[in-house]
Amino acid sequence: MRRDVRILLVGDEGVGKSTIVTSLIKESFVSHVQHIVPEVTIPPEVTPENVTTYIVDSGASPQDKQHLESEIRKAHVICVVYSIDNPNSFDRIPTYWLPYFRQLGVNVPVILVGNKIDLRGGEVTNEALEDEIIPIMNEFKEVETCVECSAKMPLNVSEVFYFAQKAVLHPTAPLYDSRDHVLKPACVKALKRIFKLCDTNKDGILDDSELNEFQRKCFDAPLQLQELEGIKEMVREHAEGGVRDDGLTEAGFLYLHTIFIQKGRLETTWTVLRKFGYAEDLRLTEAFLSPRFDVPYDCSVELSPLGYHFFTDVFETFDKDQDGALKSAELDDLFSTSPGNPWASQKFPDTTLVDDTGAVTLQGWLAQWSMTTLLEHKTTLEYLAYLGYPDEPRTSALQVTRPRKVDRRKGKVTRNVFLCYVCGAAGSGKTSLLRAFAGKPFNDVYEPTSKPISVVNSVDIDGSEKYLVLEEFGARYEAETLRNSKKTDLPDVIVYVYDSSDTNSFSYISNLRQQYSLDHIPTLFVATKSDLDLALQRHEVQPDVYCRRLGLQVPVAVSVKTGQTADVFHVICGVAMNPLSSIPGGAERALSASARLRMYIRWTAMIGGVSAGLFMLYRTLIRPGVAFGGWSGTLVGWLAGGRREL
Repeated sequence: MRRDVRILLVGDEGVGKSTIVTSLIKESFVSHVQHIVPEVTIPPEVTPENVTTYIVDSGASPQDKQHLESEIRKAHVICVVYSIDNPNSFDRIPTYWLPYFRQLGVNVPVILVGNKIDLRGGEVTNEALEDEIIPIMNEFKEVETCVECSAKMPLNVSEVFYFAQKAVLHPTAPLYDSRDHVLKPACVKALKRIFKLCDTNKDGILDDSELNEFQRKCFDAPLQLQELEGIKEMVREHAEGGVRDDGLTEAGFLYLHTIFIQKGRLETTWTVLRKFGYAEDLRLTEAFLSPRFDVPYDCSVELSPLGYHFFTDVFETFDKDQDGALKSAELDDLFSTSPGNPWASQKFPDTTLVDDTGAVTLQGWLAQWSMTTLLEHKTTLEYLAYLGYPDEPRTSALQVTRPRKVDRRKGKVTRNVFLCYVCGAAGSGKTSLLRAFAGKPFNDVYEPTSKPISVVNSVDIDGSEKYLVLEEFGARYEAETLRNSKKTDLPDVIVYVYDSSDTNSFSYISNLRQQYSLDHIPTLFVATKSDLDLALQRHEVQPDVYCRRLGLQVPVAVSVKTGQTADVFHVICGVAMNPLSSIPGGAERALSASARLRMYIRWTAMIGGVSAGLFMLYRTLIRPGVAFGGWSGTLVGWLAGGRREL
């Protein structure tokens, strides 16, 4: 919400603009005031909405025109003052002032202010006022309301500025069509979404507990039983179908807000909209959808226990037939409070587990969100907002893992979601491996990968459930991804896949590994199509020898076609959880430069201590003439040679 409001008073000469400002400040009538009162600043603590308010006076003479136009363009709301004893000052509002604002390209709320009602005894004539004002409001939508006052008595002066401030902070135009007396479509859409979010059991009505939770969230206070019954009784009388089974329906909810607006209580509806993240344009704000959430280098993001609990509750709520899976229609209903399915472009649900009918299981649902959080945690944050995550801050649904380097140094991996890059030559079986991991049937038809593919599933490791994300990039994106992986250290594991029946397949991944210097990433080799005849690879050494020279386990042989995957996914998870054992060249390559330096210093100090002890032994035994033959020379030579080797 805006934290300051700039109110400009305009009108013909002699209508009392400056006097109104002076009466507000002095709280009494001042008979002689200057032509234009200097700008007044009212601090936030003395305003009902706790915002800084600037009140600007203006003149209407030709010499004031330049200053007037400048202030009109800076104003947040314009009060057009007329005098009730000067009909011409009122007539010029629709013929001069309002067209003048439009001519300047200004579109801000306008308040009409009728001054000097003391001349008719201080009475406000509402009926006559409506007859005169309604035609103007119908023609000029920017006119919010009309207020009559007397700067002399003074009477209703503070109300002028209250309504002006309210017109900025709680504007009518985005919510209500004053001509047709109905809520605008964008307002209806926003309120319907809020209703769906508050209807926690999704039965189409807000019962007493849901209404009280709504009241607590928006206004920090529950409704008394008498108040609840009064609201429902009023809706029953005036809105057909507004109450059902003693609960408020969507139609009744919309009717209530229509009444609030018609009675001038726009702040009520705006409070509700803003609590649910809406801005003045009735769109969810960027700050609401994407709260600050910093992820340090070398860390990843996972769902916290609160996050998993929320997505489990959402799944169970929308699983209407309680069959343990979400069908397409149930998913559409689930995402009705959002822009739509966030994975529509990813061939979802092929990316995760489904049942025999193609409906997403709970395991597949949680796995999909685990993958989304790992790869694009901002999307998860947005959808937590769209789906109505109940707790604040919303970031409590996520958690940042410990840096990978710390995990490796301590020898204990604390993360629960692992990312694995799957690389290999075209046709080597990468896509089939991914499909098998997601529980999809083998496809005999070869389709080259045109864009990155990601799949996810859970893997049970010693009774602990871990999520493994496999990513394949295809030839178009592979080079760029691997080049960047050296900078970001993003994947937990890299799996090189080759076709064991193709003589040229292994050379591709060997060249790939050398070209992009990927030895800082835990590595596993997988030989696919083991159901076919084994081919001798056209490479300087065969894959098993190649892996042994790197200190890695020999390639895992699999055949996706026959279903013989040799538990390869458990092996991948094992590599992710024990990364030092699978660093090409040995665990020492995983040590940082500083760690190697510390090790060198410790060894140097130790050898230095041994040297000093042996030197003392030499002085004690050799120099006094104790003969040990050639032993002493051998000892000194060994010592010197050993130190040079270190």
